[in-house]
Amino acid sequence: MSLSISNLLDLPIGTLEPASPVSVETGTALSVVIEKLQRHRIGCVLVTQDNRLEGIITERDLSLKVLGCGVDINSAIVDDFMTIDPECLQLYDPIAFAMNRMNLGGFRHVPLVDKSMRPVGIISVKDIVTLLVDEFPSAVMNLPPEPRIYPAAREGA
Repeated sequence: MSLSISNLLDLPIGTLEPASPVSVETGTALSVVIEKLQRHRIGCVLVTQDNRLEGIITERDLSLKVLGCGVDINSAIVDDFMTIDPECLQLYDPIAFAMNRMNLGGFRHVPLVDKSMRPVGIISVKDIVTLLVDEFPSAVMNLPPEPRIYPAAREGA
């Protein structure tokens, strides 16, 4: 590509070739959501109703609202733990918009939808970092070694 950072951020999100979203219908048991997160090795699942985006549930939602809270994941449903009406973008929106939403909202994933609010993709912080490393490899990969800070004494074996 060989673009400036400004030009790069003006590119449409679709340039990143976003991943297809993994989704479940409203009313789905949390155990199914967790199985999808693990099987696909992803950080979030979109929640739909009649193919329209209704919410998003992330690994962070599960760790803060479910783990250690006595929730029965087989009977609890995703609707009670998801973020309703998440911020979303479209494939033609600039990459800078995704970065802005992630930064201001403090989240790592932004669902991508079509004009009918049907999920068409998902963008993550990792996707943007990968783009930056791919586009500016010498600035990122050729950094001089930094001194590492090691503990004064090793712990454990």
